[in-house]
Amino acid sequence: MRIYEPISPQRSRPFPVLLYFHGGAFAAGDLDTEHDRCLRFSKDARCAVVSVDYRRPPEHPFPAPAEDCYAALREVARTAGENGWDADRLAVGGSSAGGNLAAAVALMSRDRGGPPLVLQMLLYPALDDRLESDSFRRFRRASGWDVEDSPHMWRHYLGEHAQEPPAHAAPARCADFRGVAPAYLLVAEVDALRDEGIDYACRMMRDGVPVELHCYAKAFHGFELAAPEAAVTRRAREDQAAALRAAFARRG
Repeated sequence: MRIYEPISPQRSRPFPVLLYFHGGAFAAGDLDTEHDRCLRFSKDARCAVVSVDYRRPPEHPFPAPAEDCYAALREVARTAGENGWDADRLAVGGSSAGGNLAAAVALMSRDRGGPPLVLQMLLYPALDDRLESDSFRRFRRASGWDVEDSPHMWRHYLGEHAQEPPAHAAPARCADFRGVAPAYLLVAEVDALRDEGIDYACRMMRDGVPVELHCYAKAFHGFELAAPEAAVTRRAREDQAAALRAAFARRG
């Protein structure tokens, strides 16, 4: 785990914490992949960020990555006091495959009676292994992700669970979202993963979960990393930081 904290010479209270899981189609990516995003979250949301380096397929398929991320949540909650963090203000987040892991950890915490979360931040998450949405068919060549690789990504990640994946592996297969942490969900208009994210947000709302859903027009998968200075990226970053600050304030 890599830890980020804002510079605070007159720190008067424990920092809230965002556990962040990087993207990379499960099999790629590392702690450096979204280093800049974690720095910005820590600075703009005034929180500690714990970036988790989970095991990856194909050597370590599900459940290893999800269990690593959940173990990191439990460890952060257990050691919060000694690290100067607030165990009552914990959030999880991630992009793409990391968004899957953040959603899975939110479900695992609910299902296992684990540490309560104030927010799950899901950025263009990969949630559904069935790959049947309209956006998946429409934006096969317009996305920042080559959709031809999606079946391979899921096959490597799911391993022996490929036939009937549990919800902790493919969160879109969850049948009941009651009691899951509030969510901030970002989707991009020109992204194969757009519709599964929108559907996930709507299903959570129908089950009474507070959800903030943002769809950024003309944006594509991974647009913030590809175009860090674009106006839409700046707006998305501001929205994400505001959502984190609001979630931490509600429990502060």
